[in-house]
Amino acid sequence: MISMFRAASWAFKGLHCTSVLLSARMSSKTADRSCTLAGKVAVITGSTNGIGFAIARRLAQDGAHVVVSSRKQQNVDRAEAALQGEGLSVTGTVGHVGKAEDPERLVGKALGHCRVVDILVCMAGVNLYVGSTLGSSEQVWDKILNVNVKAPALLLSQLLPYMENRGNGSVVLVSSIGVYITEPKLGAYNVSKTAILGLTKTLAGELAPKNIRVNCLVLGDIDTTFSQVLFEDPVFWNHMKAFHGIQRVGKPEDRSGLVSLLCSPDASYIPGENTVVAGFSPHR
Repeated sequence: MISMFRAASWAFKGLHCTSVLLSARMSSKTADRSCTLAGKVAVITGSTNGIGFAIARRLAQDGAHVVVSSRKQQNVDRAEAALQGEGLSVTGTVGHVGKAEDPERLVGKALGHCRVVDILVCMAGVNLYVGSTLGSSEQVWDKILNVNVKAPALLLSQLLPYMENRGNGSVVLVSSIGVYITEPKLGAYNVSKTAILGLTKTLAGELAPKNIRVNCLVLGDIDTTFSQVLFEDPVFWNHMKAFHGIQRVGKPEDRSGLVSLLCSPDASYIPGENTVVAGFSPHR
C-alpha cells in the first residue's frame, strides 16, 4: 500500500512539473532536485539574509519564481545577484512591511513579473527591546505588533484576490519557540509571536474553503544576527541545552525544506498547523 501511494505521489509530481505556466517562464535552471513548485510565484518578506534567504533559495531550487525583499536596497541587490548567479529565478525589491506603501510595491513587483502569486512566506520581524515585558514602552509595543502581527495580515489581504484567481495558495507565517519556553528578555516580542499562532488558526479557518492553506513555523534557536544577543549569553545557551535533543544551534537551512513542503501540493491536506522546528519538541 505504501509503495502504491509513493508511486502515485511521484506520478503526480511528474505531471505537475510538465505544466509550467508561461507567465512564470523564468523557471529555475538549477531546479534539479525536484520541481514540486514549478510554475509557482512566491513572495517572501525579510528574505535577503538568514532564514528568509535560505527559504528563498530552496523555493527557487524547487522550481518557483521568488520575489525577495527587505528594508535596504543593498541587501536586496546582494541577495538577488547571489541567487541569480546560481541560475535561480529571482527578482527583488525593497520592502518594509511596517510602511503602508512598501507592501504595495512588493505586490506590484510580483504581479509585474508574473501577474500571479501563489505563495506568501512572512519572515520579516522586529524586536526593539531586550528586557522585561512591562519595561517595554508604548512605542516598542506599537512597532513590534505592527510589524510582527498586523503587517502579515495586511499583506495577505492585498495578495488574496490573486491567490483566489489561481484557485489555491499557500501562506507560511513564522512564530518563535519563546511562545512555549518563556524568555523574560524577549517579553513583548514573544507576545507578538504568540499572536501569530492565533492568526494562523483564524486565517486557516477563513481561507481553507478557498483552497488557500495557512500554516505556521515555530522556530527555535537559530544562528543568525537577529538572535546573536541571546547566544552571546552562556547562561541562556546552557539553559536552552536542557531542552535540546539535538545539541546544537539551528542553521537557516534546517527550516527551508519544511517551508517548501508546506507550499507544495504534497501538503494540500495540511492547513492551520503550528509546527515546531527547534531541535526538540516542547510540551504544549
